[in-house]
Amino acid sequence: MNSRRDFVEQTVTVSAASLSGTIASAQAGSQPHPQPLWQRLYPGCRNMRIKTSGAEINVVTGGSGPPLLLLHGAPDSLVTWHLIAPQLAKDYTLVLMDLRGYGDSSKPDGGADHAAYSKRAMALDGVEVMAQLGHDRFHVVGHDRGGRVGRRMALDHPDKVRKLAVLDIMPEHYLYSHVTLGFVQGYYHWFSFLRPSPIPEEETLVRYSEAAAKATSEIEREYARHRTNPEMIHAMCEDYRASASIDLAFDAADIAAGKKITCPLLTLWAAKGLYPRLFDDVLGVWKAEGRHVSGRALANATHNLQESDPSETLVELQAFLRD
Repeated sequence: MNSRRDFVEQTVTVSAASLSGTIASAQAGSQPHPQPLWQRLYPGCRNMRIKTSGAEINVVTGGSGPPLLLLHGAPDSLVTWHLIAPQLAKDYTLVLMDLRGYGDSSKPDGGADHAAYSKRAMALDGVEVMAQLGHDRFHVVGHDRGGRVGRRMALDHPDKVRKLAVLDIMPEHYLYSHVTLGFVQGYYHWFSFLRPSPIPEEETLVRYSEAAAKATSEIEREYARHRTNPEMIHAMCEDYRASASIDLAFDAADIAAGKKITCPLLTLWAAKGLYPRLFDDVLGVWKAEGRHVSGRALANATHNLQESDPSETLVELQAFLRD
């Protein structure tokens, strides 16, 4: 049985009318804009699809200066950078990409061991995208799942990543080896998504469809467009399944070998988020991951730092990335 195919086909058949009504109600009264949203959010940039060895990646690129790769989290897309990218583009050549499985990038089958959604495979997408754009070495900023991809990229491709900033994450191996009731209650999806397809996918589609009906802004509607896509939901679950299996095996091998992130590493986290409530020394955990580590909590931020506190996030990133 192909669980991915069955889930997508069954969901499309059963839910198409309901979803179209949900999205239509959310978009009622809105008029089509002559320019695509990405073009308005990122003026002067260009959009392209780049084929890697394992996926087709949706990319927006522009700006001037040293190359900087921006990696979003789940269940988001490259739209998440819209409040800080215009300022960063003044000093850097930005490459914003939808991770495989998310946004408008392709959504390959995960495979029996979920390897297609390992952070190793997703990191390789980023390296290959940058190579095809002519960028051999570059900075990386990743939020949430994108931060995990960036971490793996710095470990697997230390010759490519000049500096790495990770936003509001803790290493997967640390979280799964320090499970508490508070962690399970706060991040229940880290466990519920691990169940076999299609149960978590079906539950998530219902939840995201309900949220889509309440979308009022262009940004919310853009997020809803992706979040109500059954293929994206399945890919996201595969991403989490990989985190709890094949990614842990990669981490175990690195830890046994004493492998560390060698480039400068900045970690920023939300003071109002879950991690400072669960762990006494967030920075200390990250210092065990790399050789040149700095970071702090942002007092006014929630999980999506770049959207909840863009000004302070931008200040920290600019100071860190500056040569």
